Amino acid sequence: MDEKEITEKVRMCIAQALGIDAEEVVPDAMLFDDLGAESLDLLDIVFRLEKAFGIQIPRGGIQSNVLGSEGVKEEDLLKDGVLTPLGIARLLKEMPEINPDRMPEGFRAEDIPTLFTVQTFINLTQKCLAEKEKKGA
Repeated sequence: MDEKEITEKVRMCIAQALGIDAEEVVPDAMLFDDLGAESLDLLDIVFRLEKAFGIQIPRGGIQSNVLGSEGVKEEDLLKDGVLTPLGIARLLKEMPEINPDRMPEGFRAEDIPTLFTVQTFINLTQKCLAEKEKKGA
């Protein structure tokens, strides 16, 4: 499956989950701010992606990839629930599609989902598909 097919399928899953027109679901659209998603919608989107692509998306995958980094102590990334500069740098590395301006000083780890764009789910799906292929499943 090529990148264009993956993108279209992800867009359709998100549109169906949110009950909106697929034309609104563009890669840089913010799920919450632009598309009107709510927290529960994320579960529906993940479920649809897993079913459509035959993949398993780890719950809290992005956050755990950032905060569960090997060789880095959690307290170096997070202090009292707030991302440190290193935590923000790791998040930007994990989610290059997000605008760094959306993470002001004091940005809380629990607010990471507010940064999700359609591209976040395209990237996550591609990563899960690559891991599935690597395992030979």
